Amino acid sequence: MDRFRTTIAAQPAPFSIGHSDRLMLAGSCFTEHIGDRLRGNKFRVCTNPFGIVYNPASITRCLERLWAGDLPFVETEVFQHAGLWRNWEHHSDFAAATPENALERMNRAYAADSEWLRHTNRLLLTFGTADVFVLHETGQIVANNHKMPAAAFEKRRLSAPEIAGDVAGVLEKIKSKNTDLQVVVTVSPVRHLREGAVANQRSKAVLLLACEEIAARLPFVHYFPAYELLLDDLRDYRFYAKDMIHPAEVAVDYIWEHFSETYFSAETRRLNDRVEKVRQAMSHRPFHPDTPEHRAFKMAQAAVVEQLKKEYPGLDWAEELAFFQK
Repeated sequence: MDRFRTTIAAQPAPFSIGHSDRLMLAGSCFTEHIGDRLRGNKFRVCTNPFGIVYNPASITRCLERLWAGDLPFVETEVFQHAGLWRNWEHHSDFAAATPENALERMNRAYAADSEWLRHTNRLLLTFGTADVFVLHETGQIVANNHKMPAAAFEKRRLSAPEIAGDVAGVLEKIKSKNTDLQVVVTVSPVRHLREGAVANQRSKAVLLLACEEIAARLPFVHYFPAYELLLDDLRDYRFYAKDMIHPAEVAVDYIWEHFSETYFSAETRRLNDRVEKVRQAMSHRPFHPDTPEHRAFKMAQAAVVEQLKKEYPGLDWAEELAFFQK
């Protein structure tokens, strides 16, 4: 036991996440980290259908609209700012130079992701902040303020019961049709320091209480301690990026390992290890790519991928085979 550290031991979850599952992840930028790891290990994943979303109210509204399936975005829902057309429900990644292009991007994603949610059986939600911006003009909580003037909004903090009620409501709807659904909720370890450290901690406390309440209400909802792993287990600025706000890659690695031990079977972890070795081989950059030795290396790796394809024909190995066979 490390005398100078409080270790959070991984506890196997009452369900597993495997390569045959269909996952949807929604929430803060930390969601992107986990989504990238899952996608890189060939899990079937849809990440952030409306882009990065930090507050639970907007995450809930995203899920509600996707679940409805028949609520595409219309021209009255986009607006122009800083030369681009945007929507209050979407991240700026969806912005475009014309309203037609913006709506086309939003609705193409909406159609695909709404259909994906219909068959999702593993849902991961990451809450970043309980603080929200309410648009004065409409009273709408926005997912992204798009760097509009502060005078356009009222800022307020959601309550734990408010969050729990909204999130539990939409999860019950999805569970009523997707009976195999299991949900993981977590609080992002990314710090929101614009209003200071005290405000950030109070906001995170609301989110933690909300997660507890949601899991208490719904037996298919489970809490994953991403926030605690960085803030209480690692507990050192060495594990933050240079901005001292986002987790460093080594911290994401550590949280991913904990996630793996919690939700992956031994067989799934073994497959992940094999996939990771192939990905590492793909990142290898030889000094002399035309040598017989490197051609032999690529042939050997192609054989490894062919064996994986034979063992796991349901996974897509086209990228790896193309890389080593070219």
